[in-house]
Amino acid sequence: MTLTPDITLIGGGIIGLLTAREFHNAGARVTLIEKGFIGQESSWAGGGILLPIYPWRQAEAISDLVLQSLKIYPNLMAQLFADTGLDPEWTPCGMLITQNPDDQAAISWCQRYGVTYSAPEEAYFAYLNSNPSKPLWLPDIAQVRNPRLLKTLQQDLRNKGITVYEHCELTGLHCRNQHVEAIDTTRGRFAVNHLAITSGAWSGGLYQRLFAGLTDTLPDIAPIKGQMLLFDAQPDTLPFMVLEGDHYLIPRRDGKILVGSTVEHDDFNKTTTATAKTDLNQFALNLLPALHNYPLVKHWAGLRPGTTQGIPYIARHPDIDNVSINAGHFRNGLVMGPASAQLLADLVLNRPPHINPELYQFGRLQ
Repeated sequence: MTLTPDITLIGGGIIGLLTAREFHNAGARVTLIEKGFIGQESSWAGGGILLPIYPWRQAEAISDLVLQSLKIYPNLMAQLFADTGLDPEWTPCGMLITQNPDDQAAISWCQRYGVTYSAPEEAYFAYLNSNPSKPLWLPDIAQVRNPRLLKTLQQDLRNKGITVYEHCELTGLHCRNQHVEAIDTTRGRFAVNHLAITSGAWSGGLYQRLFAGLTDTLPDIAPIKGQMLLFDAQPDTLPFMVLEGDHYLIPRRDGKILVGSTVEHDDFNKTTTATAKTDLNQFALNLLPALHNYPLVKHWAGLRPGTTQGIPYIARHPDIDNVSINAGHFRNGLVMGPASAQLLADLVLNRPPHINPELYQFGRLQ
């Protein structure tokens, strides 16, 4: 006899994986359904910086999720490494922001949220060709090597016995009295107790296609393309992350350096462009001249789930009693992921929420 899972998640990116883990750890039976390969969309394509770009310019709702996640990350990474033997390369290498005209807002944000900061020493700029303006050094900011984190989470879910279906696309649902009883997929029909959409950039379209006629309350989630480059550099070419203007450099432990990123409204088109490659390459070579000695080895694009102000939806649906969402994290799915998973589980399992859930609700724009 097959038991109907307590929660069925649609979407296997970083948000879906972390949410599945959170529910399982709370004692729920979990099934995760992914239309393609697990973790191969925006979660794989991002840089892995565990801080939003200039967080003091973001909405407070983003900071609340970020700071809660940063409390969770060290123990989460240690536990995953211990349980799976796979290293997600969580690395608190620090971040240098070279130009920061709103330095007072930055300092106020750091003080409010307890984030360590200082003026950087001149030695930090020995690596760089930069004209610093009110620079800021954030020594505790970490990165994670997101493809490795995704592999680690997949292994952790397998170890826990969580049911995962890949290449299984949601095609329809059976709803009665504002309650979803079952879903149709390309791999058959599944009974559901609670259905959660964790499908990233595809979440808005899923709601519009599947819930049209059942509710007027839909999330405003749309794809926003980001392109990145990778240089095959040597270890210690750059020992910390650097943010300058709208772009950044991220050094991995093995020396490889990521360059990011663009922000493009281009529907679901993941095609890379020569213009973006040239712009990112010029930025990287100018800021870090040592990269002239190393080959550019990869250029790719991913689709972020954009929303108004970049604030995700983490909520139970107000009209359909067993449907919820955890999606719309724009550029910050990795850094907001642990707290987002925790919050959705709090709401669905009727636990006291760790952060105020009001700003992540459906209908908030009204």
